[in-house]
Amino acid sequence: MMLSWRRRRAAARLARNNNLNNDDSGDHLEMEISIPPHFRCPISFDLMKDPVTLSTGITYDRESIEKWIEDGNQTCPVTNQVLLSFDQIPNHFIRKIIQDWCVENRSYGIERIPTPCIPITPYEVSEICKRIMGATQRRDHKKCEELVVKIKNWGKESERNKRCIVDNGTGCVLAAAFESFAEATSTSSAAEKYTDLLVEILSVLVWMLPFGGEGQTRLGSMSSLRCITWLLKNSGDLSARQNAVLVLKELLYLDEKHVNALVEIGVIQALVELIKEPICPASTKASLMVIFYMISPSTISDKIASTFVELDFVSLIIEILVDGDKSICEKALGVLDHVCDSIEGRQKAYENALTIPVLFQKILASELSSKFSVSILWKLCKNEKSEEGGVVAEALQLKVGAFQKLLILLQVGCDNSTKEKVTELLKLLNLGRAKLDCIGSSMDFRYLKKSY
Repeated sequence: MMLSWRRRRAAARLARNNNLNNDDSGDHLEMEISIPPHFRCPISFDLMKDPVTLSTGITYDRESIEKWIEDGNQTCPVTNQVLLSFDQIPNHFIRKIIQDWCVENRSYGIERIPTPCIPITPYEVSEICKRIMGATQRRDHKKCEELVVKIKNWGKESERNKRCIVDNGTGCVLAAAFESFAEATSTSSAAEKYTDLLVEILSVLVWMLPFGGEGQTRLGSMSSLRCITWLLKNSGDLSARQNAVLVLKELLYLDEKHVNALVEIGVIQALVELIKEPICPASTKASLMVIFYMISPSTISDKIASTFVELDFVSLIIEILVDGDKSICEKALGVLDHVCDSIEGRQKAYENALTIPVLFQKILASELSSKFSVSILWKLCKNEKSEEGGVVAEALQLKVGAFQKLLILLQVGCDNSTKEKVTELLKLLNLGRAKLDCIGSSMDFRYLKKSY
């Protein structure tokens, strides 16, 4: 009895000690979050990581004051004085004090802020662009690559550096360099020689989308397109292939001559391979968009339909529609709609057992999905040569409710072209249902004997 009482008393003493320790930890927590007021940015009230001082003498965190100025404000947030200059002078004294304070309080979980890199200036960007142009003229690919990597590293340091790089004409300079070295890649050995440089240029160019007129012209030249296609087909670097297709997507203004040239050098095979073995959703979407615009004109789609048939592209699109996300499915349906303009494309769609169920399933998924799905179904029904009406018969046997979905689409509302196609599809389905009813009723009397 005495032993159990002593145990209870010891347990109570231990609990009191734990409570005291918890109170102490609460004090520690308070100390952890009590940042000295002069270490906080007056705008965000967070600990300053890159303190800079304005002409009014007030110190702010660089990121916060830059956003303040970018939003169109021309006054100091604290003093409300009009800023005579937007220069931001790094306050090294305050930064060092903050870093020392972080080190002293690291036991409370506070990490030392890193010493920020000095942002680049427009002058530095213009100077490196001049050096890239000089290296390009001399065909000094090593020097050119070194300078491009330097620009890439600048961009990695901060978003501010990226904006400075983009806003000071770097895109046109890099596009010109890409075209110049692409012209020199007439042989496979030359292509391999400049591969590293071209890959680095593309990795920086993807920051600058969409391109300006001059950039598009240079990257849309035949030499540049051949080089981009070569990287798509032969580069073992996945990020290089991704960047190549993202850049190619921005050149969708290409005319029939350029498209036919791309087909001849195998861009379709490279794009289809990128869809079969996706790197990321962005590269899949970009590949589908490039194909969509390549086959938009009917004259071109007829010429390249056989290529898609050989690659079993329709089956690949149907697989994407089964489990793809909304954005990818919309683009895949747009591509399938253009593919079904050709006889070969429609034939492949007829042969796939999932085509009709998947298309009706995508109706009402989104406005674009409904538009493309209805258009594809309409093309398949109108151009079907089978007397049995296989598409209509298959649609009537679906569990998803073909009639109901089309009627709901009319009630929800759609554009005039889609509305006309929906109306025609409903008529075809109604006629098909009447035929099936007649066949079904005649089958009920087939075993009756005639009276003589």
